[in-house]
Amino acid sequence: MSKLLRDFYSGDTVSIAQALPGRYLVRMWDGQPLVARITETEAYVGAIDKAAHAYGYHKTPRNATMFGPPGHAYIYLIYGMHCCLNFVTEPEGEPSAVLLRGLEAVYGAEQMSLLRYGKPLTQLTAYQRKNFLNGPGKCCRALDLTRAENGLGLTADTLFLCDGPEDVGLPPVDAGSYILRTGKRIGIDYAEEAVDFPWRFWLERTNLC
Repeated sequence: MSKLLRDFYSGDTVSIAQALPGRYLVRMWDGQPLVARITETEAYVGAIDKAAHAYGYHKTPRNATMFGPPGHAYIYLIYGMHCCLNFVTEPEGEPSAVLLRGLEAVYGAEQMSLLRYGKPLTQLTAYQRKNFLNGPGKCCRALDLTRAENGLGLTADTLFLCDGPEDVGLPPVDAGSYILRTGKRIGIDYAEEAVDFPWRFWLERTNLC
């Protein structure tokens, strides 16, 4: 298997967030790979970012994983019910991470549908298909990621990133045509000047009919 290695995550958080859309997230679940293309990310840099959980190096039991070595999963709970997956970045002690905001199912979509909605793909409504993986909590639910996976290493075999399905022995797929967009992050109105940081990156299809 060819995974993104520890060195990839130790770099600049904003650059990593920008480099991730178009790459693939693999979740090994019950012996099968659930593979999805990353379509949207946001960068959070604790040292200077008032939207980050660890702004100003404020460390708590909740955000302790952000202070650890890069290349680990930081999973936290919001609203007491939704989990959000982040990829810890930068050298140990620098509390930064990239939030996963959106995915596109590539392999294992049927299982993702069962985990997300409790029913197979063929029974999903048009609304459910449209909103399948377009949010942090939705992604975690479809991949069965919970706080139990907080701190999980991203260079092992349970959860990792790679450049394509062929890196895990699956046939390559046609990703279609995309443009990488950049803009302000979502849902951080409290973050003062950080509201305007252009640290959200997403893929916009250019071959839609």
